[in-house]
Amino acid sequence: MEETISLKEIFQTLKQRWRLLVAIPFFAMLVSAIISSFVLTPMYERSTQLLVNQAVPEGQLNQQVVRNNLELIDTYSEIIKSPRILNEVIEAEGLDMTYGDLEAAVSVGSQSNSQVVTITVESESPADATLLTNSIATVFQEQIPDIMSIDNVSILSEAEIGEDPTPVSPKPLLNIAIAFVVGLMAAVGLAFLLEYLDTTIKTEKDIENIIDLPVLGAVSNMDSVDAAAKKTS
Repeated sequence: MEETISLKEIFQTLKQRWRLLVAIPFFAMLVSAIISSFVLTPMYERSTQLLVNQAVPEGQLNQQVVRNNLELIDTYSEIIKSPRILNEVIEAEGLDMTYGDLEAAVSVGSQSNSQVVTITVESESPADATLLTNSIATVFQEQIPDIMSIDNVSILSEAEIGEDPTPVSPKPLLNIAIAFVVGLMAAVGLAFLLEYLDTTIKTEKDIENIIDLPVLGAVSNMDSVDAAAKKTS
């Protein structure tokens, strides 16, 4: 026997389980807010920009020079995160961390066809993020002539702490919104699961669905019959 469910039955199920639809999303949002505010460690990011641009005599800058600089961007991105650069930063700043720790906190990127390389460092402290970002940029600029036998890197902008640093993560409002959506989806799924597992016969429609035969008559609730009799007497 093939069973179908109508839109009315869907809304009826959700109406019957409204407490579930309220409780689970609320609980998920509460847990998310607590974790985001009191458990997760705030992380800060600071960035500095490097310009890859080989010095050439005035009037001699051409497309080939620019193309050569662009081709070096990917190579420079790898060199910035290499042990030679990061280990020197660790030693110069007296950091209590390994190369792997620092490498995981550093990201390097650039826009397509751009000679600007952006170094970003993530840290629990905005001051540390600023210090590390600027130190990496300085060490790289100093080392690149020895590594590549070319001096074509200049620091375009340095990282700054800022007056009121804002963490990049966690994002409580976003986490709460995601928790609400996930909680609501879980609540709806649980509501329909409970309805599916509930074999209690509540209406004549339930009997028709089970035996696949029309209901010819129904016995009224005795309380309703007694109330009707008292009303007519």
